[in-house]
Amino acid sequence: MGVWYATREDVKAELDFKETARSNGRIDRALESASRSVEGLLHRRFYPQTATRYWDWPNEQTARPWRLWLDDSELISVTSLSSGGTAIAASSYNLEPNRSGPPYSRIELKLSTTAAFGGGSTHQRDITVTGLFGYRNDETYVADVDEAMTASETDLDVTSSAGIGVGSVLRVGSERLLVTGKTMKDTGVNIDGADSLTASAADVSITVSTLTAAPAVDEVILIDSERMLVVDVAGSVLTVKRAWDGSVLAAHAANADIYTPRTLTVTRGALGTTAAAMSAGDDVYRWDPPGPVRELTVAEALTSLLQGQSGYARVVGSGEAQREASGRGLRDLRESVYTSHGRKARTRAV
Repeated sequence: MGVWYATREDVKAELDFKETARSNGRIDRALESASRSVEGLLHRRFYPQTATRYWDWPNEQTARPWRLWLDDSELISVTSLSSGGTAIAASSYNLEPNRSGPPYSRIELKLSTTAAFGGGSTHQRDITVTGLFGYRNDETYVADVDEAMTASETDLDVTSSAGIGVGSVLRVGSERLLVTGKTMKDTGVNIDGADSLTASAADVSITVSTLTAAPAVDEVILIDSERMLVVDVAGSVLTVKRAWDGSVLAAHAANADIYTPRTLTVTRGALGTTAAAMSAGDDVYRWDPPGPVRELTVAEALTSLLQGQSGYARVVGSGEAQREASGRGLRDLRESVYTSHGRKARTRAV
């Protein structure tokens, strides 16, 4: 899959889809389509990607010989810059626009230095930029690595699954990972021996046997065959929403095991990074797309799913005037997000 700007769980929270392979596959396809549609609408890719990219010099941009327009290769940061095989020091150039970047749309050589573009044996791919490309690298700490991992393993155990969904982009050290699946793991925590749960949606308090590895707010837990969403934690008492994710209310006895989806199936060495060994206790960070971009991705995915369920029969009018009724709210959201996060064409070539 490509990089998504929302997670499977984001969409399921809106629809309350039951956890089945069939529904998950439909949601994943809708998210992939929605994410690519959002990129097409906004004319940019938002996720951070480590890469080396090349530009011809001289080229049609040379009205200002000290300025390189990056076009669709927006920058977050630069690791190295060279032209004609000669390295250009970081002190010899500026990333612009400096007042609002990242993302940076151009590199400008400082006129107070002797640095210059060009000088290679040919103009083709004269300028080389290695760095972090994308919109912004906004990250949130979400968990620790729970068990050591080699560079080839693809099942990552974490200390908390709150805030991590299928489609999340994670970073451990210098390596980025894409979450492609989640499976339940025994937390080692049980319903307290003096507690139990009835098959009632009003019975929402669970006293746990230990605070070590206890579920956190926003984690989904599994007890027997019922899923629940943890909405609050007070000491050793969890407050939950019962029958979450389409599961069925049931009674649960004292000492029942509590599972959480803390084993993540991941794509290693993603987005230009290199897979590396991990140690227990390493910090896990989640990359966060801009809020409006995430909201639009969820809306596009929901529209696709609901239209698909109706056989794309949601139309208004008749005859030649018949058109798809995608919803005024969605059109307004597209316009709003394009205004706030769309990449606009330059009005001047220089």
